[in-house]
Amino acid sequence: MTAPEPTIVATSGGARPGRRTRVLFDALVHHAVDLSGVHGRRPRILHVGTAAGDSELVAARVAEAARVAGYDLTPLHLFPMPNVEDIEATVLDHDVVWVGGGSVANLLAVWRVHAVDDIMRRAWRAGVVLAGVSAGSICWFQGGTTDSFGPELRPVTDGLALLPYGNGVHYDSDEGRRPLIHRLVADGTFSEAHCTDDGVGLVYRGTELVGAVAELPGKAAYLVRREDGRAVEERIEPRRLPPA
Repeated sequence: MTAPEPTIVATSGGARPGRRTRVLFDALVHHAVDLSGVHGRRPRILHVGTAAGDSELVAARVAEAARVAGYDLTPLHLFPMPNVEDIEATVLDHDVVWVGGGSVANLLAVWRVHAVDDIMRRAWRAGVVLAGVSAGSICWFQGGTTDSFGPELRPVTDGLALLPYGNGVHYDSDEGRRPLIHRLVADGTFSEAHCTDDGVGLVYRGTELVGAVAELPGKAAYLVRREDGRAVEERIEPRRLPPA
C-alpha cells in the first residue's frame, strides 16, 4: 500500500511525553500513517535517526512509541555502517519514513555518502510517505535555518529540494528563526519559505502544499514570499487533528 501521489509531511512536532513511556507518537505521526492509506495490517514505519547520530537512546524511545501505537517499526542506521544489506529495498518496504531531528547538515552529508538522497527521491515517487520533524522536515526542502554549525543560526541551502522552497521549523519557539527566514527570502536565497510553529505540520502532494495540520491548539503555519525586495509573511490557520 502506498500513497496515491508523492506525499511529504514536514513538521515541527510528532511526539509527546507518555505516562508510562518517555515518548509517545502524537497526532502528526498518526496523520502521516493515515495518508499512506495502509489498512488491514499493522503500518510499517521506518525511523531514520541520522541527524542525531543514530542515537541508541532515541531509537529505543521511538521503538517503544511505535509498540504502543501498534506500528511495526524498523530503524535505519548508518553509523558505524548501514544496518541493512539493501537500503533502497528497506525504504521501499515501508509505508512511512519518519526522519528525526538533530543536525540537518550532518544528515545531508551522510545521506549523500550512502546514496540515501537518491533513494528517498525514488521512494517519494513510489508513494512512500516521507515525513519528519525539524531536521527531518528541512531535509526535503531546498534548505532552511539550522543550528547545525553552532549556537548561532545559519542557513543550509543544499537540501534534497523535493520541495522547491525554504523551510522554517520551530518558528514560534526559537526567536532567531523568523528573522533569518525573512532575510533569506528578502535576499533571494529562497524565493518562498514554508514555516511551522511547534506542533504543526505541512502536507504536500507532489510539490504542492495542500494543507496545514496541528496537534496543538493556537499554533500556525506561515508562507513567506518575496515582494518588491522584501519578505511578506502570510499566516495559515491549520486544521486541528484529533488527539492521538
